[in-house]
Parts: sequence; structure tokens; C-alpha cells
Amino acid sequence: MRPVTVRQKNAKRIDSFNFYPGRLLLRKYEVISRLGAGWEGEVFKVREKDTGIERAAKFFFPQRNPRNRASVFYAKKLHKLHHCPILIQYHTQETIIYRGVPVIFLVSDFVEGELLSRFLQRQPGKRVTSFEALHLLHSIAAGIECIHQQGEYHGDLHSDNIIVNRYGLGFDVKLLDMFHWGRPTAANIHHDVCELIRIFYDALGGARHYARQAPEIKNICCGLKRSLIIRKFRTAGDLREHLEMMEWA
Repeated sequence: MRPVTVRQKNAKRIDSFNFYPGRLLLRKYEVISRLGAGWEGEVFKVREKDTGIERAAKFFFPQRNPRNRASVFYAKKLHKLHHCPILIQYHTQETIIYRGVPVIFLVSDFVEGELLSRFLQRQPGKRVTSFEALHLLHSIAAGIECIHQQGEYHGDLHSDNIIVNRYGLGFDVKLLDMFHWGRPTAANIHHDVCELIRIFYDALGGARHYARQAPEIKNICCGLKRSLIIRKFRTAGDLREHLEMMEWA
């Protein structure tokens, strides 16, 4: 058998999908815009040609999806957790040929809103008040709690992966993506909790504003020390309960 050259390997590597608005995929999905990206692939807003219904489509980089393991995992996980309101509902799997390489993509519901990262960029000082940040954290933690109750994890929580809509005091949040770190373990769930705290910390303005935060805020952030966070909040449910029961001095 002839060995595979470095050039041939690189030819199969895809790090970005340059889908322009209006491009038609499989003669039935029209590309509208790029929604976001992660380690495994990119997510685009598409429109079904026949129905006009807008969907979200996650395209997996082939090198991140060997033997379709990542895409199959993702589809099965979304189906298993379809009752969790924070997750976008999965519909179907499709395949296209891109640069001569088969590319799997999953079609899901499209939800209105904006990425949390963009929302924060629009705020005065590119941060929110402690009051707003607590409501944001509670919304995300309550959503992740449903996942943790099933013994599952998210694995890729960050501000570019969360879609937010602002409604009065609270936030309506949806998760744009998930990640496959293998079978569910306590370590995976603990990682989710630490990332929740990190999102909260960053939404407050990060290190630049941390010293001036109230003791109750610092009691949640724990200085971003993983061991302290996990000792206090072992699941998203623990964090949600703390937020609902916390008292201010």
C-alpha cells in the first residue's frame, strides 16, 4: 500500500468552512450566516429551501470527527437530553462533499438571540453588574442542572457557546454546542461547574474588577481555584441552590 504523504493529510484537514450567504447545500439548505465555532467544527444558520424554516447546522471538521464518532455522539446526546430546555432540539444528520472530503453536519432548531460574548461587548465597560451577573449565572446553572441530573455533562461552556435573550430581570439561555470528552465522569461535571464560575467571573469584568466585588460574589468565584469551587459546588444544581438561598450581609 502506498504511504499517505503529509500533503495528502493536509488536503483532508479543514479548519474553516467558507460558506457564503446564499450558498445552497444538498439543494435544500440555504446558508444565511455563520453563528459560531468550536474545536470540533462550525455552526451556521441555514434555511430550508422548501419550507423557509430557519435551522442551525453544525458542520464537523473531518479531522475532529474520525469515523463519525463525534457527530454520532453529539446527535445521540442531544436526543437523550431533548427534554432539557437549555439545549437546542436536534432534527437530522446530513453529509456534503467539501473540498473533496465528506463532511457530516447536524441540523437542529434555530433560536433567536445573540452570543453571550457579543452581548457582553455591548454593555458599558464590556461587563454587567453583579445583580445582572447573578441572574445570568442562575439561568445557565439551572439549565446545566438538567444535564447533570442525567449523569451527563456539557464539556464546552464559554461565552461564544451560549446564546442569550434578555427578558426583564432574567435571561433566556441556549447552548450552541457541546463537546465529547468521553464517557460521563465526575471530573466532566466538575469541569462544567468550574466553567460556569469562569463565565460569571468574566461577565463581572474579570481580574480588573474582582478586588472590588462584594464578599458574596467572591464566595462564589473562590478566586477561580478549582479545588475550592468543586468543594463548594459539585454540580450545577448545588450552584443553583446556593444562588437561591444566598444571603447578603
